[in-house]
Amino acid sequence: MLSRRDELEMTGENGLLLISETVDIQVRTAHDWEGYKKRKPVWDDGTLSFFWRAHTLTVLFCLTCALVYVALFEPISHDSAYNTKRGIGAMMAVFILFGVVQASDGPFRRPHPVFWRFIFNISVLYEISLVFILFQSPDDARQLLRHLDPTLGVALPEKDYGGSCLLYDNNHTDPYHNIWDKFDSFVPTHFIGWWLKTLILRDYWLCTVISIMFELLEYTLEHQLPNFSECWWDHWIMDAFVCNGLGIVLGMITLKYLKMRPYHWRGLWTIPTYQGKLNRIVSQFTPYSWIEFDWRPLSSFKRWMAMMAIFLLAELNTFYVKYVLWIPPPHTINLIRLIFFLLAGGVAMRETFEYLDNPSCKKLGKQAWMVLAIIITELLIVMRFDWETITKPLPLNVTYSWLAFLGVSALWPVYKFGYRGKLRVGLGDRSVTDSKEGPSSDDLGLADRLLTADDAEEGASVSFRVRDLVKKKDV
Repeated sequence: MLSRRDELEMTGENGLLLISETVDIQVRTAHDWEGYKKRKPVWDDGTLSFFWRAHTLTVLFCLTCALVYVALFEPISHDSAYNTKRGIGAMMAVFILFGVVQASDGPFRRPHPVFWRFIFNISVLYEISLVFILFQSPDDARQLLRHLDPTLGVALPEKDYGGSCLLYDNNHTDPYHNIWDKFDSFVPTHFIGWWLKTLILRDYWLCTVISIMFELLEYTLEHQLPNFSECWWDHWIMDAFVCNGLGIVLGMITLKYLKMRPYHWRGLWTIPTYQGKLNRIVSQFTPYSWIEFDWRPLSSFKRWMAMMAIFLLAELNTFYVKYVLWIPPPHTINLIRLIFFLLAGGVAMRETFEYLDNPSCKKLGKQAWMVLAIIITELLIVMRFDWETITKPLPLNVTYSWLAFLGVSALWPVYKFGYRGKLRVGLGDRSVTDSKEGPSSDDLGLADRLLTADDAEEGASVSFRVRDLVKKKDV
C-alpha cells in the first residue's frame, strides 16, 4: 500500500475552479515499490572492475584519433556513392558511441548498462530511418533497401502458403509429407520467440490470450496477406499448442527459477577459484534482480486491452512491413528486427509496468516511448504504401463471426468494468466515487472523505462526495 499526495480540483458546470485541495490517497499496487527501495533484495559487494568504470575521456580520445586519421592521413576517394555510404555509417557510429557513453541507464543492468544504452540508441536510429522511409514513395523506399542487400527491391513472388491440409495423404509415397513440409526454420523461431516473449510479459494468461488472438487475426486477415493462409492444424496444433504453448510453458518455468534464485553478486577478482570465476562470468548474462509483473486484468479493462492491442499490432507489423517493402520472409533483416524488438521490448515492458503501477513514476520510460513510436511509424508506413491491401473488406463470414464474438465478449467487461459512478486508475484499484447523496455543487466545501479497504485484488479505494474531480499528472 502506497500513500500519494494528489492535487484535486472541484469544478462547476461552467468549468470554473471552485476549490482546490491536496489530499492523501492510499493506492494498492501490484508491486511493493516503496518496500523494494527500502529493502535490499540483491546483495552486491560493490566491486568495480575496469569494465564497470566510466571511460568518457578514453572514448573521446579514441574517437578523435580515428577522425584525425581520416582527415589527415587517409587518401581522398572520389567515389561519391562510397563516400556517402561511409559518411552515413560514420555518422551513425558517432551517434551510438555518444549514446552508450553519455545516455542515462535504464532499468536493466545485466550483462552491462552499456549494452542496453546501445539497444536504446539503435532504436532511435531505427525510428529515424522509419521516418525517412515514410516520406519516400513506395518504389523509392523499396529501392533504398538495395543499399543493404542488392537482392532486395524486387516484387515478392506469389506462393500458395496453405496448400493441401490433409494430415494423411494416401496418394503420396510419404503419407505425412504435408506435416513435414510445415516443419521449417520458423518452427524453432516460434518456440524460442514465445519463450522470450513470456520473459518479457511475465504473465501466463496475457501470453496465452495474445497467442490465441494472433491466430484469430491470421484467420481474419488471410484475404490481405497470403502467408496468413494456413491449414487449421498448422494454426492451432503446430503454432498455438506446440510452438507457442510450449514456449510459454518454458518461459513460465524460467520465470519461476528467476523469482526463486538468490541474487548474490561478488566481484570477479574476489572469487578464489577458477570454477567460481567461470560461473560468475556466465551469471553476468542473467538478471541483476527480479520483479514480478502482475497486470491484474480484472482491475482495469482499458489497460488489459491496450496491452494486447499494442503487442498484437507489433506482431502484425512484422508481416505487413516486410510485405509492403518487398522483404522475403527468410531474409536476415526480419530476424534482426525480431531480435531487436525482443531486447528493446523487454526494457519497454519493464518501464511500462512501473509507469502503470508505481504512483511515484510520473512519466513513461524512454525505451517504452521509443518502442511505441516505432510501432506507430511502422503502421503509418504500411497505411501509406499499401492502402489498398489493408482496406480490403472482410469476408461476410469473418465479419459475422467477429460481431458475434465481440457481442458475447462485451458482456463480462460491461458487468465488471461498467460505469457505476467510479473512476479506476492504475494497476491497483483506486476509485473516485460520485455520490448523489452528498452536498450539492453549490457547496464549496469538500464533504467527508471515505477510505475503504477492499480485497487484495481490488486494492484500496478512496471515495469523494463531489461533483467533478480532476487529477493532475504529467503524462
